[in-house]
This record gives sequence, C-alpha cells and structure tokens, in this order.
Amino acid sequence: MKLEFHHINFVSKDVDGMHDFYTNVLGMDDIPMESFPRTEAEDGKGFDGKIRFATDNTMQMHLAERDLTVAFRNGHTINPVDQGHIAFRTDDLAAFLKILDDRGIPYSDYGNAFSKEWHQVFFQDPEGNVIEVHQKVA
Repeated sequence: MKLEFHHINFVSKDVDGMHDFYTNVLGMDDIPMESFPRTEAEDGKGFDGKIRFATDNTMQMHLAERDLTVAFRNGHTINPVDQGHIAFRTDDLAAFLKILDDRGIPYSDYGNAFSKEWHQVFFQDPEGNVIEVHQKVA
C-alpha cells in the first residue's frame, strides 16, 4: 500500500476570491472544473457547493464552499467541508482501512458521494484535524 500527498482543501464563503488569491497572488495554475467530475448531489446527499481548483503542478489546492450540514445530510459524523482537510491518495484503500480498523480509528466512508472518480474516506488525527484518504476508481 502506498500513500502520497494529494491536496489541501480550504473552505471559504468566497471561493472565487480564494481562487483568485492562489492563482493571481501565489501564481498557481487553474485546474478546470472538467478535470474533476463531480457526483450530482441528489435528495440532499452529496455536496453541490461551489468548488475551484489550483495547482503548482505538484500538489493541488481544492477551494470549497463551507457547508456545515454535509456530514449530517450524508449520514456521517466527519464533515470535510467544515474546516477543510488534507488529502492523501492510496493505491489500496482496503488495506488502509484495515489499519484504521485495527487501531480503532473511526472514519466516515463517503464512497464516491463527491467525486465520480474517487472513493473518499475521512477521519481525524489526534488533534481533530480532518484527513482524507482516497483511491481512484475510474
């Protein structure tokens, strides 16, 4: 099983302003929305808030609209768009989940509720910071 750092997610009430900052002040490149196929939010589930992307061509910034109700609406306890999160990609999500299970670390398995191409799981570090681990599924 391999883990690699993938992105940092910041949440904001002004996603376009954040995107402008990271692209025009820090010089990151825009990642077009078409590069991130989203799952449609249906029946109040998923996430249909505004989101933009930027990259330095090594790592990504995901800039999402803050939504304090995402976990509740999706039947989970961990909300990835409350305070933001860091994310890692794995090549073996099942093996990683076994590590969490063996250590008694609870997690929220959102599957592909947010992305058509990623299976996403969210959990917290000992200080309560939210961490995502995902595996590409398409």
